[in-house]
Amino acid sequence: MTEAIKARLLGLAGEGTDLNRRHRLYIDIVPGGLPFLRQKSLWHPAPLNRSLVNFQIDVLDVVDVVVSKLKRFNANDKSDIEAMVSKDLVPHDALIDCFREAVDFTMDAKASDVPRYVRNLHGVERDLFDVEPTEIELPSWIENA
Repeated sequence: MTEAIKARLLGLAGEGTDLNRRHRLYIDIVPGGLPFLRQKSLWHPAPLNRSLVNFQIDVLDVVDVVVSKLKRFNANDKSDIEAMVSKDLVPHDALIDCFREAVDFTMDAKASDVPRYVRNLHGVERDLFDVEPTEIELPSWIENA
């Protein structure tokens, strides 16, 4: 995406724009390597207001969202995860499967951060699912990163 296209998109539909105020959504452009996701993340078409005829929006599956939040894991991320778990939107088994797939797909320079994501997952398991932490076997190239 060129800087001109990025600027145009954010000008039309970024945070603080008329579209944001009218529809309570906005475009945020993040670097491709930012989210901690599995290779084949699940996406779902989102129903939109009929007046948004020039948009098609797909939303990330709730389980993938939770896994992605284990990377940054700040106070907002923790409360978001708690809300999704408390609404029974995150089956524990699906969370573990998705997390393992994301670990398997992580091959960049940030691989050394993955043990921290595991600790964050274990905290969610203990605090929100009331289960013992699941053993997550890391590939040797992550363990030695």
